[in-house]
Amino acid sequence: MAYDTETIVATKAVLAAAQLCETVRSQISPEVIEKKDKSPVTIADLGAQAVICRAIDEAFPNDPVVGEEDTTDLRQPEMSDRLSQIVSVVKAVESDASPDNVLEWIDRGNGQVSPRYWTLDPIDGTKGFLRKDQYAIALALIEDGEVKLGVLACPALTFDSSQPGLLFVAARGQGATMVPFSSGKLTGDPQVLKVVSASQTDDFRLVESMESGHGDHSRQESAAKAVGITQDSLRMDSQAKYAAVAAGKAALYLRLPSPKTPDYREKIWDHAAGAIVVEEAGGRVTDMFGKPLDFANAARMMDNQGVVVSNSDIHDEVIQTLNN
Repeated sequence: MAYDTETIVATKAVLAAAQLCETVRSQISPEVIEKKDKSPVTIADLGAQAVICRAIDEAFPNDPVVGEEDTTDLRQPEMSDRLSQIVSVVKAVESDASPDNVLEWIDRGNGQVSPRYWTLDPIDGTKGFLRKDQYAIALALIEDGEVKLGVLACPALTFDSSQPGLLFVAARGQGATMVPFSSGKLTGDPQVLKVVSASQTDDFRLVESMESGHGDHSRQESAAKAVGITQDSLRMDSQAKYAAVAAGKAALYLRLPSPKTPDYREKIWDHAAGAIVVEEAGGRVTDMFGKPLDFANAARMMDNQGVVVSNSDIHDEVIQTLNN
């Protein structure tokens, strides 16, 4: 299957959600960041989920969406002001937004893993979003346990001096592309992606999370050195790390279990879209034991531990290093 219709619908929805998120983020001030309820994130990620789930529901009404958010708290009477704020930002994108509609659209993302389903992270990289750094809107289509389509919007990402905003799109067997965007609209031509090889030393480096709790940084750096990576690691939030590998700006992304939470299992929406982008750019994605990531069974990948994303040619050596 070409997935042309799915690609068009998903791309349009993710761009609209990115526009909504950037509108909310432009209003964040230092005092807002200190608020314990992180209200800008709540407004943006619930609004983004509403916009994307509405689009999926209209085009593919039989497809479940497995998303990160729900409306349990939002339906409480004391949250009426917050709901009004979310409706307001959604209305800028969807003119027929109302409290009832928005609640319904958000909860459309409470589906279950099935033979064909979508998985959504409306804001991947909460802390990056708050500090006006990297975050991503990630949407993927899974069929029979395999990611078939991924759309990844990184509104703050750029790899040169150009205006931030890069959209990554990949369909199984059709390669991966990167195209700049701004204000919810594509602003350039798609560029076909190809991962960096070991001979391209300028970008032969490790990319890993900003957060110390999102991995085992000491072990990750040791594994990188074992395969010949000597540069300082590139650190960023969200699935923008997958984008860096796919675009040839890094050769390896590691997310190994933190010593503080050794039994943690990754969520499907944190990896599905990025994984297919890297794979279609020529890279490999597995867990730390070399097993394919399991998108067939549940919202958490219970049969996988850790994530290894590479340019492919160093992948087996990394796995061997991690398991010696």
